[in-house]
Formats: sequence, structure tokens, C-alpha cells
Amino acid sequence: MKSLANAVGGFAAATLVVGALRPDMYVFFLAAAAIGCAITTSRAAGISVFLRIFVAIFAVETILFGACFLANRLGLWPTAYADLLPPDSLALTVALFGSLIYAISYIPIVRKMTAIADPYFYDAAPTVARAWPLPAVTIAANRLATATLVFLILVNQAQVAIDVRLSFFSRDFFNAMQNKDQPEFWRQLVLVFAPWASVYVASAVVEYVVTSTFVVRWRRWLSALYIGRWLDAGVHYRMALAGSSVDNPDQRIADDIYGFIYGGGAGTGLYGYSVIALQTVTSLVSFSIVLWALSANFTVPGTSIYVPGFLFWAALLYAGFGTAIAHWIGRPLVRLYFDRQRYEADFRFGLARLREYSEQIALLGGENAEKASAMRRFSNVFDNYIRIVNVRKRFAAFTQFYRQISQYIPIVVGAPFFFLGKIQLGVLTQSARAFGSVEASLTFFVSYYTGLAEFRAVLDRLISFDESIERARALGRATPRVEVNQTARDQVAVAALTLNLPDGRALARIENLMLKAQEPSLLVGVSGSGKSTLFRALAGIWPFGDGRIEAPNAALMLLPQRPYIPIGALRDAIAYPSLATCHGDEELRAALVAAGLPGLTDRLDESDNWQLRLSGGEQQRLAVARALIAKPDWLFLDEATSALDEASEAAVYRAIARELPRTTIVSIGHRATLAAFHTRGLMMNRERGGPSTLAEAAAQLPA
Repeated sequence: MKSLANAVGGFAAATLVVGALRPDMYVFFLAAAAIGCAITTSRAAGISVFLRIFVAIFAVETILFGACFLANRLGLWPTAYADLLPPDSLALTVALFGSLIYAISYIPIVRKMTAIADPYFYDAAPTVARAWPLPAVTIAANRLATATLVFLILVNQAQVAIDVRLSFFSRDFFNAMQNKDQPEFWRQLVLVFAPWASVYVASAVVEYVVTSTFVVRWRRWLSALYIGRWLDAGVHYRMALAGSSVDNPDQRIADDIYGFIYGGGAGTGLYGYSVIALQTVTSLVSFSIVLWALSANFTVPGTSIYVPGFLFWAALLYAGFGTAIAHWIGRPLVRLYFDRQRYEADFRFGLARLREYSEQIALLGGENAEKASAMRRFSNVFDNYIRIVNVRKRFAAFTQFYRQISQYIPIVVGAPFFFLGKIQLGVLTQSARAFGSVEASLTFFVSYYTGLAEFRAVLDRLISFDESIERARALGRATPRVEVNQTARDQVAVAALTLNLPDGRALARIENLMLKAQEPSLLVGVSGSGKSTLFRALAGIWPFGDGRIEAPNAALMLLPQRPYIPIGALRDAIAYPSLATCHGDEELRAALVAAGLPGLTDRLDESDNWQLRLSGGEQQRLAVARALIAKPDWLFLDEATSALDEASEAAVYRAIARELPRTTIVSIGHRATLAAFHTRGLMMNRERGGPSTLAEAAAQLPA
């Protein structure tokens, strides 16, 4: 960036020299803007990498467009290529925009946006890309992202330049009609409009294809990032334990990330607004200069008062009035859109949960209760929607009225000059077009207010999701905490361990516990005494408490009372969390037979929602089959056979002992029959008014 800043500074010096040779206020304005651009470019290394791309582009364009401008001022631009000369205002536009980007990078809300966007532009991992008809290439992800963004910015700027050029076509075209100059009429239509319009259409098609690819790649990368941050190190579990205020993390990943990048397909996400804002400001500066020049001789209607650039000031005042009213009307939309996302997600989650527990609901006859519950959730969706409609109704009435009037203001102002013969029809129509472009740029806030409100709601949801993830991560780092350290010893050792509830209350205190390898142990105790919490602490996922656990550097597996079974092929459900490709069909079938599920051996490739298809006992048997193929060194069973009858439970424990002779088993259970499969008993005793304590149990374990 330093070299680029020096180059812009050199251009600014050259512009000052030209201004001295051929004094012109506009040249000095350009020189001042270039100096500002050089300063901000030199300091851009400290801002967001996403915004730095824009700064670099504008710095380069300041030099290129400025060189074209200076060449024309010095009479060095070839006359034959006059139609290809960029508008004089373009160099000033990009120089000012470069400085503006640097300035807005320090706005707090912009920093929050770029904090989410920037990681994609830092990732140097290789990725494969192909631009038809060229062959596929392997390139760093950040280089591809930067190159694509630069290309799209240039395309959008080219479209603004074409729009400015077509405004001059409009002037000459209507002047030819007024003068009844048929040759000039057809020349403008065939040689000016047709080629420029064709280029514009082609650029729009290319932009759509490249934008769509860019957005989906960015979404894929950002989704992987958030899924990883949410799932890594048990963060998802800690968020639930801590009672996170973040609702529906799945919806934030599935919907809000896309909304953040591209606004749900409407082009109103971060990328969409970046490009729209770029087009808006470029169009504003370019057409403002055109509008200023066209209305140089205009006076206030009905008076002889001369106001330089009258139409520009009229557009500015009109847009300012419209923006203020739009904000006053639409301000409630940010909160309403935020709530809408939550209510919609809650409604969908409730319906999905109903489907998951359909059997239990049917057995209890709970359909009426579920209907009432579903409609209560939908009532939130309905009420929120009506409130949004009421606000947008007023907003639509204002914006439609505003837009209907705006198209006639420049005509009304310029009409007296046209009727007096001071301007031609082409100048009047060009003034109207320039006024419309300036007014539209200035009323960006009006035009996109509802989209901006929705984008702000999406941004707030992602920011709160980020904050919740960081709080969950902090649970594992904060002190005091439960630490699990791996050692070379083949035993589990616990000393002076306190297990707390998430609200800070002490649940259990364990003064001394030693679990030896090859010593099957059974932990019993009343419900709520902390048995399962101890298992969670041993697994390293329970952060609340104080103390240290020394665990062997070995494979540990925990089977909960209600196992998780992913939707998909049965072979994937058995192999979970490893890949099914790591295990042969015979191994999977043998595990199913040993666990008591011989009827599933021929259904390995069948895909289904097995959580719904299998009974509670079958689900527990499938979890045991997982353990049989995983062959862990330590297997913790947290009431993992509670849904089985005593005979089936005994058969499962015999299968585990037979198939996993080297595995140390530690169980939680309430049945006395489990004592036959364990050589050691432990009991969690609940103290009245205090935390539970652990003690050795009698030889005959209680039921």
C-alpha cells in the first residue's frame, strides 16, 4: 500500500503542475482529493482487509482516470477516441471515495460487519476455480476472493460510466429530434446507443454469474467457519448449559449468514450494499457535476435570483427531507425484523420437534395440546407480521408519493428556460435524468431503508451469536474450572473435585476417586445426585466446578441414556462418529448381531430418520453396536441400557464383555441385576441441604 500511496502522491503533484500551467479550479479540486487519497492509502494497512480492497482500487483508478483527464486538458487525448474518454468527474469521484472508505472503516457498526467478513479474505488455503472457457486452476482462497471482488467492483463502476455516457446520448438524441436532424438522430441511435447499451447488458449478465459464484463460495466458507466455531470443543453444549440468550443457532447459520452476505438473494447483504453504495456514490459525484454544469444559468423559479448549481441544491434539499421522513417512519422495522427471525425459527423448531416426538404425542393423545402450542407460536409470527405491514404501509405510501413527485421537479424548474428558448429539449431531458440520478443517490437511505433494517437485524443476530460463542469458550478457560489432564497412567484419578450447577450451586464433591483399568465399576445413587454430571466431567465437557481429573491417554467413549442417531444411511448411524468407510460390512453386521439387532443387518444402505424408526431399546442397542466397532479403552455407560428388560440388558453386557475384553467399563444404573457385571460399587450420596458425596458401596448393590 505504501508504493501505491506514493504513486497517488506523484499523480497529485503532476495535477498541481498542470493546474499551475492551465489554471482551473476543478484541477485543484482533483489535486486536493488525490492528496487525501494518497494519505488514506498510506494508512490503509491498519483497516479491514475487505475495505482495504476498495481503497486500493480507488487509488489505482485515481491515477488512471486522472491521467486520462490530464491528457485531455493538455490536448494529448486522441480526437478519434473522444467517445472513449472517461467523464471528467470520474477521477475526482474515485479519489474522494477512497478517502471516504478509510473514514467509515472506523465507524463501530462497520467494524463489526468487517470483523465477520474479513476472515474469508485472509484464508490462504488452496481452492479450485474455473472461468469458462479457461481450464480449472488451483489458487489461494483469499486471492480468488480478492480478484473476484475487484472484478465486480470494476464492472459496477463501468456500468456507472456507461450510464453517464448514455445521459449525453439522451441529450444529443432529443436535440436531434427537436432540430429535425434525421442523420444525427440515426447516428446517435445506431453508433452511440446500440453499442453502449449492448455492452451494458453484457456486463449485467457477467456480473450476475460472477456474483452468484462469489456469494455461494463465501457462504460455504463462512458457514464452515461458524459451524466449526459452534461445534468445536463442545461450545454448542456449553451454550446450552449456560442458558444462552441466542435462540436457534441452526437458523443463524442457515439463514443469517446468507442474509449477511447477500440479503436473501435480493442483493442487500454486505456485498450487495457495498456495491450499491459504491455505485451510488460514484453516480452521485459524477451526475452532480453534470447537474451543476447543466443548471449553471438557472434561477429560482418566479424570481431573477441566480443560484449556481441550482438543481443540485434542489436535489440535495429534497433528498434530505425524504431521508429524514423515511427514518422517522421506518425506525421500528429494525426491531421488528429481528423479532421476525426469532418467531419464525421458533415456529419451525416447534413443528420439527413435534415430528421428532410424534409417537410419544400420539400415545399420550397430545394432539390438541400440540395444536394449541403451535398456534401460540404462530400467533407471534402473525402479530409481528401485522406490525411490519403497518409500518411498511406508511413507509410505502410516503416513498411512492415521494418518487412520483421527484421525477417532475427538474422538468418544472427547467421548463421556463426551455419555453424561453434558453435551453434545448435535449438539455432539459439530460437535466431531468441527472437530477433523477443525483436524487436517487441521495435518497439511498429511503430506497433501501426496509432492506437496511432487515440487514441490521441479521447483523445483530450474527454479532450476538459470535458473542455467545465467545462466552461459551470462556467457560472452558475461566477459573475455577474442572480440568482434565491426560497422563501415561492407566487409571482415572480424581481428587478434591467440586461439581457445580451452571448457576454456581455446588452439586457434588468428590474427595478421592480412583478408577483402575480392567476393574468394572458401577455408580449408583438417587436421581439428581450428580452421577451423570460426573461422567460429563470425566468426558471433559462439564466446565462448572473446581478441581482436576487425571485421565489415561486412551480412547474413551460415553454412551448416554438417549443416544444421538443421525439421519441417513444405517451404516453411517452405526459408525458414528467415525466414517462408515472405515468399517467393512461384515464388521458392521457382526456388531448389530452382537448388540441384539439381527433384523437390521440387511438394511445398511437404507436411509431414514432412525431416531423415529427405532424404539428406545433398539436405539440403545445401536449405540452399543457403535461401541463394539469403536473398541474404546474405556466405556462409560450412563443408564445406556435402561430401555431394555433385565434379560436383554444382561445379554448386552455379556456381549460387551465378550467383544471388548480389553475395555474398562464404568456404568451408571439403578438395577440390582447390574451388580453381576461389575466388581466394584460406588454410591453418590445426596446430603440434605448440601452437595452429594461419593463413597464405596456395599458388596450387594442396592436397586
